[in-house]
Amino acid sequence: MQRLTRTTTRALLAFLDVPRSWRYGYDLMKVASLSSGTLYPLLARLTDEGWLESRWEESEFPGKPPRQLYRLTATGRPEARHALERAQASWLRPLRTTET
Repeated sequence: MQRLTRTTTRALLAFLDVPRSWRYGYDLMKVASLSSGTLYPLLARLTDEGWLESRWEESEFPGKPPRQLYRLTATGRPEARHALERAQASWLRPLRTTET
């Protein structure tokens, strides 16, 4: 992952809150304050990069469609922590100013 955007940061923080638990999209949208149009492409990209795994879960209620669940992979957990640490370090770095 090249650069950690604010949306990616919010999603990763939601996953790292309960790193081994399965999360579904609606829950992540609420926790990370992201729209579905922002969240689902992000989830697809993180899944493609191997940071997330996904599975389908049948609804316990008749007539309700199955939902897709996501969680950090064994590789994704440390990668997410490291990416957030790098991002935090860059946020805390003092800005360089030039005198004229």
